[in-house]
Amino acid sequence: MSAPASTLRHDAHVIGFVGIAHGFSHFFQLMLPPLFPILKEELATGYADLGLVMAVFYAVSGLMQTVAGFLVDRWGAHRILVLGLAFAAVGTMAYAIAPSYPFLIVGAVIAGLGNSVFHPGDLALLNAKVSTPRLGHAFSVHGIGGNLGWAAAPVFTVAMSAAFGWRAALVAAGVIGLAFTALFALQGALRLRGAGASAFAGTRVLARDLHALTRPAIVLCFLFFLLYSMALVGYQTFSVPAMTAIYAVPIVTATAALTTFLLGGAAGILFGGWVATRTNRHARVAALGMLLAAVFSFLLAPGQVPPPLLSVVIAAVGFFLGMIGPSRDILVREAAPVDARGKVYGFVYSGLDLGGLIAPLAFGVALDRGAPWVVFAGAAAFMLLAVPTALRVVGGRRVLAVPA
Repeated sequence: MSAPASTLRHDAHVIGFVGIAHGFSHFFQLMLPPLFPILKEELATGYADLGLVMAVFYAVSGLMQTVAGFLVDRWGAHRILVLGLAFAAVGTMAYAIAPSYPFLIVGAVIAGLGNSVFHPGDLALLNAKVSTPRLGHAFSVHGIGGNLGWAAAPVFTVAMSAAFGWRAALVAAGVIGLAFTALFALQGALRLRGAGASAFAGTRVLARDLHALTRPAIVLCFLFFLLYSMALVGYQTFSVPAMTAIYAVPIVTATAALTTFLLGGAAGILFGGWVATRTNRHARVAALGMLLAAVFSFLLAPGQVPPPLLSVVIAAVGFFLGMIGPSRDILVREAAPVDARGKVYGFVYSGLDLGGLIAPLAFGVALDRGAPWVVFAGAAAFMLLAVPTALRVVGGRRVLAVPA
C-alpha cells in the first residue's frame, strides 16, 4: 500500500517519532555491555556467561521477529511498537534488580521480546504514513536514530553508574524508556489499523514465500547480514573490555572510544546515503566498506595503536561499517521479489539477530581465555568473509522471478 498524500509537518512528525523509537531500541540493546567489567566482579561470573546474556537477548529477538511482523499486520504497527517499547524498558529494569547472574537471563528474555518488534513495526509505519517522495529521508533518519541510540547508551550507562551505581543507571534508563512509551502511545497520527486475520496467508501462498527465501541472492543477503552483525556486535559487546585489557586504558577511555565508533557509524550512514544516490554499484560499495573496516580493525588487534589514537581508528571502523548501510538495504530491495519484500526483509534482518546470538558467545570465550585481541581480529575476519557475499548478490538476483 502506498502512503497517502501528506504534509511536510505530518511526515516530519511520523519520521521523528519512529526515528526516536528506533533510537530507544538500540539504546536498550547496549545498556548492559559497557557494564560487563563491573558485573563480572560483582556477580562473580565470566565474560562467556555475560556474552550468553546477550546471546539470549538476540535469540529471543530473532525468533520472535517474524511473529512480530504477523502481529503488526493483524493489530497495527503502533500498538505493537508501544508493547515493544514497554517490554524493552521493563527488561532493562529487570537487569537492575538481578540478585545473581541467572536473573540477567530473565531480563534478556523480556528485553529481547521488546526488541523483536522494531524493524517490522517501524518499516510498516514509515511505508504507510510517510509520503513516497520522503521515504528515502525517512529510512535515513531511521538508521541514524538507531546509531545515535547506540552512541548514547555507553555514555549514559557509564556516567550514571559512576555517579549512582550500575543498578540505578539501569533503572533510570528504564524509567526514561517508559516515559517515552507513554508519549508514543498518545500519538494519534501514528495509529495504523491492522488487516485482521486475513494477514495470515494460506498454505499455497506460504509455500511460495518460502520458495522465494531460498533464492541464491536472498541467501547471500542473509549471509552478508549475519557476518556484518557478528563483526558489529563483537565491537558493541566486547570492545570496551578488549581495549582495557590490550591497551591498559581506563574503562572511561575505552567507553569514549566505543562512543566514537558508534558516532562514526552515524556519520558513515549519512555519507553512504549520499553515495547510494549517485551510483548503482551498491554491491561494490558494500564490499569496499567491509574491506576498509576490516583493515582498520586489524590495526587494533596487536595493541600497537597509541592510546590517544584509539578513538580515531575505532571511529574509522564504525564509519566504514555505517557507510555500507544504504547500499546494503538497496541490495536487499533489488534482490527481493516485489510481492514478497516484507517476508524477505524479515528473513534477511533475522541474520542480524543470529549474528548477535553467536558473536557474544565466541568473543566472550576468547576474553575469558586471555585473548582479547580476538575481538578485533575476529571481527575483521567476519568483515572479510562478508565481501564475496555482497559481490555475488548481483549475479544471484538475476534468477529471482517468483512463480505465480
